[in-house]
Amino acid sequence: MINQETIQRILDATHIEEVVGDFVSLKRRGANYIACCPFHDEKTPSFNVNPARGIFKCFGCGKGGDAVRFLMELDHLSYPDALRYLAKKYNITIQEEELSDEQKERKNERDSLFHCSEFAQKYFADLLYNNEMGSAIGLSYFHQRGMTDEIIQKFGLGYCLDEWDNFTTHARANGYSDTVLEKTGLTIFKEDGKSYDRFRGRVMFPIYTISGRVQGFSGRILTNDKTKAKYVNSPESDIYLKKNSLYGIYQAKSSIVKADKCYLVEGNVDVVSMHQSGVTNTVASCGTSLTEQQARMIARFSKNVTVVYDGDAAGIKATLRAVNILLEEGMHVRMVLFPDGDDPDSFAQKHGSTALQEYLRDHEENFVLYKTRLLLDEVKRDPIRKAQALTEIVQTIALVPDMLERTEYVRLCASLLNMPEPTIQTELAKALANRSRKQYEQQHPNETGTVAKTATPTTTTPTSETSSMVVDPQGNIKAAPNTLGAPDPNELPPLPEHPSAVPQQPRVEPFSPTLHPDDTQERKIIDLLLNQGHMVMDCTMTDDEGNTKTEQFFVEAVIVNELLGDHIAFDDPRYQTIFNDFAQMVTSGQLVDASSYINHNDDAIRELATSLMLGERQISPQWEKKHVVTPKPEQRLSQDVLYAIRTLKLRRLDHKIQTNGRQFQLTTNPDDQMLLVQEKMHLVRMRQKLCEQLNCIVN
Repeated sequence: MINQETIQRILDATHIEEVVGDFVSLKRRGANYIACCPFHDEKTPSFNVNPARGIFKCFGCGKGGDAVRFLMELDHLSYPDALRYLAKKYNITIQEEELSDEQKERKNERDSLFHCSEFAQKYFADLLYNNEMGSAIGLSYFHQRGMTDEIIQKFGLGYCLDEWDNFTTHARANGYSDTVLEKTGLTIFKEDGKSYDRFRGRVMFPIYTISGRVQGFSGRILTNDKTKAKYVNSPESDIYLKKNSLYGIYQAKSSIVKADKCYLVEGNVDVVSMHQSGVTNTVASCGTSLTEQQARMIARFSKNVTVVYDGDAAGIKATLRAVNILLEEGMHVRMVLFPDGDDPDSFAQKHGSTALQEYLRDHEENFVLYKTRLLLDEVKRDPIRKAQALTEIVQTIALVPDMLERTEYVRLCASLLNMPEPTIQTELAKALANRSRKQYEQQHPNETGTVAKTATPTTTTPTSETSSMVVDPQGNIKAAPNTLGAPDPNELPPLPEHPSAVPQQPRVEPFSPTLHPDDTQERKIIDLLLNQGHMVMDCTMTDDEGNTKTEQFFVEAVIVNELLGDHIAFDDPRYQTIFNDFAQMVTSGQLVDASSYINHNDDAIRELATSLMLGERQISPQWEKKHVVTPKPEQRLSQDVLYAIRTLKLRRLDHKIQTNGRQFQLTTNPDDQMLLVQEKMHLVRMRQKLCEQLNCIVN
């Protein structure tokens, strides 16, 4: 069998638009791609590809799934053969073997590290609002920096109390071992047996994987003590490698795809500030200079990068280093430099979000041309320095993989430098030859220099190095807060295996999608579960004394408990199957991996889920042009969920009232008739209450 680590590397490296693009001519439409379906004849495109979710869906024939499913459907490949095709495409060596006891133990250890990190994040975040010192120090710091509660919760920010072992004691009390605490770096253990919290007295910035699991932390000190580091980061571990991690990528990836652009900033606070200012397609490297792995992660979502670093000398040097890496990865690089002494956070605090967005738009320029002008200003009329500048500019152009782009840069730089194009082309040819020779020598270190100089360099597709950036497909998802009586989320069993591994879900009979009266209400419920079930919504509750309070629950927990409480079933067996899965997981205190339905073994359920999950909900910009304020889906989440639940309940009540009326007509026994009348009165009162909640007319 292909071991799970290799499967995950293949899936991480796969870009569905590249796989489908090998067989179909794709055209971009917004955040998605469209084409004529390869599975059936059509003239009008109904085949959609969503890079952010990694899925395809044809709204004509109904086929849908991920890249593996596409290959299985198109070329009638088996699941392992489709994986082998992708492994070959992305130059990944397949290891087919039985997992050893050591591998199984390592997987379990990774799960434990993720669990502990997620437990710590929730604890630090809770201290901000439910601990006196946490609020007075941590929360006040974030508020002083202009951060709203919404943005604090979006990034899961927190505070570690300035006590030696407050967190360690709490973690031990909740069953986390010293071994796990040490490997995550949350606790430091001395040789004399003493231990203390690594991040004590610091505000906490959790670092998430691309799939949203907490893999590490960055802690900022709140004092001016020069003997202590301003930032302390988690040490590297089995779940956290700095070179493979980008701060904010989980929160930004969808926006990067939508905008087809990524802003790259220097620090965590800059990321948070940019997001709060509406520039949500922003990430930062995690306490290190930009790496090749980080550049490749950005490239998964967009080839367009704008580097936004400080305008001082250190910021410019950091920009030059980062851009070289991005250019080598085939990215289209622009840059924005802030005035000396400013960064995105300070600029936004001084001038506001609108001014920040305008500055980014007005001061963005192509990096190669910026560098050319920068060096030209430095050389003045010195011919020697001008020659050195030319060499440096040519070295940068040589990093650009695309020949047509290089040609255009040569033309523009020749104009700026007032030099003949052939001169720059000659220097560029030398630079490209030197790069090719060095690459060949690195790939063939044992061959002679003569061979290396005359050999033609080979172009290879970079292998994926993202296995440690992505959540393990057998990993756990912990539910928080503890929802509607669910068990302690810190003691949850693991989720079922990833759907791409041999599916084990029960099969239901194929369903003919004939629209019936309640399909709209039932479909909306399942839509909410699949797309927004993992989100948190506000619920206002009233106690026995009439006091109201607002608490937060997961959407899926609210839906499941509301429908189970009223014993509501679905007419459509596909909807019932999906709801049953959610109900089983929620009642055991777990979150559901909605993406598993993209590869469900039942065709009808897979096609339904893909249809519902494909595409992002977007508000037309025409409303803004007409000066009509339209709330975003996340802003009306609570209303949407409650409306969907109540409309479905209303339809069920209508059915019960109709059934009651038919039974009354068929009943001759006075006692039975009296019971039916009482039942109808009860149903009508319930219906009236629902109608009042829905603000609709009572018939």
